[in-house]
Amino acid sequence: MCENLQYPVNKGVEASTAQSMAINIIVNGDPYEIQIKPHWTLVYVIREKLNLIGTKEHCDEGACGMCTVIVDGKPILSCMTLAATMDGKSITTIEGLAENGKLHPLQEAWVEEHGAQCGYCTPGMIMSAKALLDKNPEPNTMEIKEAMGGNICRCGNYEFIINSVHTAAKMMKGGK
Repeated sequence: MCENLQYPVNKGVEASTAQSMAINIIVNGDPYEIQIKPHWTLVYVIREKLNLIGTKEHCDEGACGMCTVIVDGKPILSCMTLAATMDGKSITTIEGLAENGKLHPLQEAWVEEHGAQCGYCTPGMIMSAKALLDKNPEPNTMEIKEAMGGNICRCGNYEFIINSVHTAAKMMKGGK
């Protein structure tokens, strides 16, 4: 399940008058120094400043998991995380999974097992699944459900999503 990071509260300062600050982050292996406002969320920076639109923003309150990215190996909700807390962190988005034009096994499994229906939840689901498989390469169905419990599929495609994670786990071990 995604963890919410602690973030500083900007008391007494109007968001529109807040001064800019620089953060240094690594996104999908590439270093960036970005000027941000203290109130900007990570999902805003990823989508609007880095133009990585695979990470979705839906509920904007941490309830759906569609904005899930991996920060220093842990899945987080980027809509609930202030970008200011990310200085020095390594962030992986859905765009960072494919290498040299080849889909990551999770992405391949999602296609093979029909894990995406409308596809809107897919990036967040895949990122949560990646964090799980990095930690536990052979999860059982209950472990998959628990790890992905913070992600909602509007289409109710859960059976296919769970099958996709099992298939990806096999693919990553060299099977199937």
